[in-house]
Amino acid sequence: MRITISGPPGSGTTSLARYLAGKYGLDLTSAGEVFRQLAREHGMDLAEFGRFAENDPSVDRMIDARQKEIGEGAGNIIIEGRLSGRMIENADLRIWLSASLSCRAKRIAGRDEMDEEGARVYTVNRQNSEATRYRNYYGIDISDLSPYDIVLSSETFGVDALGAIVDTAIACLAQQDKNL
Repeated sequence: MRITISGPPGSGTTSLARYLAGKYGLDLTSAGEVFRQLAREHGMDLAEFGRFAENDPSVDRMIDARQKEIGEGAGNIIIEGRLSGRMIENADLRIWLSASLSCRAKRIAGRDEMDEEGARVYTVNRQNSEATRYRNYYGIDISDLSPYDIVLSSETFGVDALGAIVDTAIACLAQQDKNL
């Protein structure tokens, strides 16, 4: 099974990906972790590295190509990343998580040791940078959610409830495969 989990910063994609990977014994690949690692290697924070990536398409293209290669080549994997639902053409299930900006800013502030207003500004700037890059590099409108099988609110549902909803979807897919 190949599952992709996408959503804006702070929406809970990593939490859900870890939950599902642990429950189903799936490998986990995170495009965001690759991006963070590259930022550290370049001695930049995420915002600086995002601006750098806006002027160097090779950064995103390298991450996205690697994500695609790993995701499409693996049999049992969760691929977590903003574009994974669009990049992994043979995904069995594509999930998009959403939450309001204020909810996501609170989460980001809590995990990245910033105040909420700083996290809000950081998140808006990061989203704008990513949206610009995705549009310029791939012609993707990140606000178009039509590629996703399931769109869920992580503001409404916690990780256990999100996991239960996805469990149901996985069970339905497994039943559908049996009937083919």
